[in-house]
Amino acid sequence: MKPFIRWILVVWLIWVSYSQPVWAGLHDDRFDGNIFALYAGNGSLVPPRVTLKQTLAVPERPALLVYYLDDSRDCKVFASTVSQVQRFYGRAIDIIPISVDSLLPMDNPDPTNPIYYYRGRVPQVVLLGGKDGENHILFDEIGQVSFNRLDAILASWFGIPPRQPVPVTPHPFNEVNVELAPS
Repeated sequence: MKPFIRWILVVWLIWVSYSQPVWAGLHDDRFDGNIFALYAGNGSLVPPRVTLKQTLAVPERPALLVYYLDDSRDCKVFASTVSQVQRFYGRAIDIIPISVDSLLPMDNPDPTNPIYYYRGRVPQVVLLGGKDGENHILFDEIGQVSFNRLDAILASWFGIPPRQPVPVTPHPFNEVNVELAPS
């Protein structure tokens, strides 16, 4: 074997042995793509069907704003909860996932700008709506909000009897995706 080829082989082996894997997963803060498509198995949420301005024009139809980052462990876990909300209420409410990386800081944003409701941490869920023709903040919370809690709030809004709360936890069903299943 020629010395030049040996040298290239040695350099390549050293590089391979010291390189770190670049895989991301559910329980880390590494970016690996859209969290709704990867971890909730639901790529239909991004991009949202309507804008915030369009949904605020119809205050009788609630809007669920979901502030997230694609490289946040908490947001990756919360993606399956948002997907479950869409499963039960997707035809009755507007779900608007908003990547906070896309928000531009402003001095005085108006209520049609998503930054108006953002409080600086993710995941954040804001439910907007109003039966009186005006938009009101019905719910605003930062962190992991359970599906049962969101379900109770939306059931109350629509005037349907609340479901019996079922203890659900995220269960991975493959290396990437998670589903909410009874505990």
